[in-house]
Amino acid sequence: MFIQFTKQQKDKMISEIQRYFYEERNEEIGLIAAENAFDFFKNHLGPYFYNEAIKDSRLIMEQKMNSMEEELFSLEKKL
Repeated sequence: MFIQFTKQQKDKMISEIQRYFYEERNEEIGLIAAENAFDFFKNHLGPYFYNEAIKDSRLIMEQKMNSMEEELFSLEKKL
């Protein structure tokens, strides 16, 4: 997978997975199970979130470019 996380980020997310299972499902899962869940989410679901973020970024860039284009047209001098 193309998404890379620091060790601290990964550890935090794994801890959050463990916390979720404990608080929501009343199950304690070990480190290996949480790491496996993390890898599954990252490799199989992560691309969906990544692609949506790219779509959102593209939309924002298009809006900014349209705004800049309008501003440039407003600067034109009448001949």
